[in-house]
Amino acid sequence: MRGRKPSTIVNGSSPVTVVPSPPSYFPKDAKAEWRKIAPILVLERKTLTEADMGTLESYCLSTSTMRQAQRIINVDGLVTAEGKRHPAFGIMNAAQTTQRLCAAELGLTPVSRSRPAVRSEENDDDNPFGI
Repeated sequence: MRGRKPSTIVNGSSPVTVVPSPPSYFPKDAKAEWRKIAPILVLERKTLTEADMGTLESYCLSTSTMRQAQRIINVDGLVTAEGKRHPAFGIMNAAQTTQRLCAAELGLTPVSRSRPAVRSEENDDDNPFGI
């Protein structure tokens, strides 16, 4: 990610306070990922807002797509009979990129969780000097 980063994260004006059900159109893997991640964002971290719902959907769908593509590669192999890379590899790679970008936006990666702006809200009581 290039460019200037915000020094603090401003809480959203429309926080999600109840863990929503996964969208009905989601495939099985996407629903499973939603059920794993949504409670963390809503109940534990209290960071999910209505504006973030699309990013959460994209994250879950890309995770599902990546897993589906990997299952196809597991059956067919990475290389086709023509000696070319399996088309599912490109799909998997694109899904992983989307997944990684969405995960960072949602604070689901170790790097995004370790940013000082994210940690400052959690450690306000432990740090009276705001450092």
